[in-house]
Amino acid sequence: MASQKSDENCMDSSTEINIPAVPAENNDQSRNDPECSDLDDLLTDSTSYYNNAKKYWSNVSPTVDGMLGGFGSISFIDIRGSEQFLKQLYKQKPAPGRKWALDCGAGIGRISKNLLLPWFDQVDLVEQDEHFCETARKELADFTSKLGTVFNSGLQDFIPEEGRYDIIWAQWVLGHLTDEDAVQFFVRCAKGLARGGMIVIKENFTTSNVVDVDRTDSSVTRPLLQMKQLLKQGNMRVVKEQRQTSFPKELYPVYMLALRPIIKN
Repeated sequence: MASQKSDENCMDSSTEINIPAVPAENNDQSRNDPECSDLDDLLTDSTSYYNNAKKYWSNVSPTVDGMLGGFGSISFIDIRGSEQFLKQLYKQKPAPGRKWALDCGAGIGRISKNLLLPWFDQVDLVEQDEHFCETARKELADFTSKLGTVFNSGLQDFIPEEGRYDIIWAQWVLGHLTDEDAVQFFVRCAKGLARGGMIVIKENFTTSNVVDVDRTDSSVTRPLLQMKQLLKQGNMRVVKEQRQTSFPKELYPVYMLALRPIIKN
């Protein structure tokens, strides 16, 4: 996870906790900052931007510390907060089922192993880095009967099976999606939900209306308001929102959002 920098800065050069999928496009940078203008030009070439992110993560160690950008010590706190949030979702009406879950940007399977597999009958993973996929299969060997398919794919290309998943979990990965691809990802995931199902996103957010861009791993950290606008465009509504607590103060604020498709009359 990125060390929290001043939101007055156009660019955050630190490393962020993210499982590789695809990079995100920055549309909110200050037009008066030459550095930001150069970055806008860079982001117009989404193919190179995606490839840069893929290259970055191909050199990251397939360990919990590697997945969490050197902040492996927060993994327990993170999982505990997610579990508490998940429990609250099952008080919703209708509550999701507990048959199938999907771990998006799964890395080496940290979230699947510690959160999703104990909760669900079957869990699929989608992860862009082949080495991480191989490590995940080894890490999750004890869950053979519950482990479904490990899809080696970026989220910009992944299409969930329609009506399959009770919970789709996407954590620290949407910062690698362009705005357009994020919207289309939500649209596809909505179709992938089973009756009563939910999407959960857990992400870093800036404390201002400025998007922080990380050249190192080709990712962005968006304002919460901008994410909600993308969700609306993707036909999703927020049914529950909660901030993760007990993280180091230097880190970005992290929020969990539970989503359901917007019902149109």
